[in-house]
Amino acid sequence: LEMKLLSHNFLASNVKGITTRYPLKLNPTRVEIEDNEFVPQFITKTLLKLEYNVLVEAAKTVQYNELPEQFPEEYTEDFLQKVHHALLNINVIEGQLICPESGRIFPIKDSIPNMLLNEDEV
Repeated sequence: LEMKLLSHNFLASNVKGITTRYPLKLNPTRVEIEDNEFVPQFITKTLLKLEYNVLVEAAKTVQYNELPEQFPEEYTEDFLQKVHHALLNINVIEGQLICPESGRIFPIKDSIPNMLLNEDEV
């Protein structure tokens, strides 16, 4: 599981005893841009399953400000291209995911988020 903004949109904290598990705050320290194939049908289907406002905020943390704040009524090719770039081309290589309630830090190293808990956290 590479740490793309697509992955971030579906990850939640698994710390016991908390009620607010999502969204995890993204704190990137190293980001790389890839060039993955644009498949409009995939992006259209994915948009139905993700939290758009969470994507917009995550994109801002990696200095990508091309997504409109408001979810558009109709999908244009330009909009789908921008969402594609945010979801699949931005790869967080190093950084942290932070639980919104407990503040627990989950490190991202070599583009892999470590969501494992210590024994006392399970």
